[in-house]
Amino acid sequence: MHKQKTVLRKKISVPLSTEPENPRRIIVIMAGGRGERFWPQSRTARPKHLLPIVGDETLLNQTVKRLENIVPLEDIFIITNALQENAVRESCTSIRKENIIIEPVGRDTGAAVALAGVIAKRVHAGATLALLPADHVIKDKLGFKKTIEAAFEAAESGDYLVTVSIPPTHPETGFGYIERGTVHNDYGKAPVYNVKRFVEKPELKKAKEYVKTGTFYWNGGMFVWSVKSIENALKLHAPELHKCFTKLEKDLEGDKSFQDVITRHYGSLPKLSIDYAVMEKAKNVLTVPALFDWDDVGSWTALMRHFPHDKNGNVVRGNAIVEAGKNNIVMSNGGHLVTVLGVEGLVVVHTKDATLVCTMEKAQEIKTLLKRIAEHPEGKSTL
Repeated sequence: MHKQKTVLRKKISVPLSTEPENPRRIIVIMAGGRGERFWPQSRTARPKHLLPIVGDETLLNQTVKRLENIVPLEDIFIITNALQENAVRESCTSIRKENIIIEPVGRDTGAAVALAGVIAKRVHAGATLALLPADHVIKDKLGFKKTIEAAFEAAESGDYLVTVSIPPTHPETGFGYIERGTVHNDYGKAPVYNVKRFVEKPELKKAKEYVKTGTFYWNGGMFVWSVKSIENALKLHAPELHKCFTKLEKDLEGDKSFQDVITRHYGSLPKLSIDYAVMEKAKNVLTVPALFDWDDVGSWTALMRHFPHDKNGNVVRGNAIVEAGKNNIVMSNGGHLVTVLGVEGLVVVHTKDATLVCTMEKAQEIKTLLKRIAEHPEGKSTL
């Protein structure tokens, strides 16, 4: 009979076991971000993952529903920030309140990984942990399940850091790439490869070379590993992150508020991405190429891939009309009619307090625009 150990908050307790034959699988969803790429519809307090950008539900809720047949809901956690807390709770009513963890300050993915490791270890000392983004569009639930379960099996088979990679459909310059090496193993018809190297976002010429080889994949930002493996990796490659990991763990001994402990220590964490801090340095990295469709919907132009077009190639959503124009995206949820006449290749997005008009080519540069808006006398209220 295993003793009960308090987890996260006083009211929650789960069995603590280190038995290798009964590992616990935990999934942590990273739901932060600043809401820049889909401005003006997305805002700091309600960024892309908290909007129904594609589909009728928020991207975060779509993510949770994909996971329900992989692990129990009680083993799904969400890491978000204070500005987004209320919207996250409203969006994900199926997730227990105490499973929504609030970062007191933003510290990039390295800090989120360390925090997720502490969460998983508190739930089950021998847990295997998956960290997944909140804002990807994935429609093939079965293929996603097969891929994630293969990644869990690979992570449980030894001291490995496993990443899910995306087979490229075109030479994309906005993503980092992963080069696969030799075959490691096969788990449920999902081949797993040793990782040769990670590479930064390439120029177009280099991206074309990568895609042509057939051995390069997009880095999808999805990770799976055992608590022990990530703890060892942080200790070896990112000692500052490991130091905070151990501080959090030590301070949680006894009956202390998990959120209070995070607030006390989180600000001391360095701002590091997990790719830079660990993945690019580690020698025990594996990758599972995705068996599912995938889109990170990185800008307004992504809507062209997910919504029906009229006869002239326009995507029109809400109270809007395009006349004598083609290949435009026009969205209005600001309460009045938006009309576009005789133009081509524009993105027009209208909300109740702001309107964006830009060319398709400039849709990736909204972050630059927002810097100017922040300096405008009435700009901050729209961010």
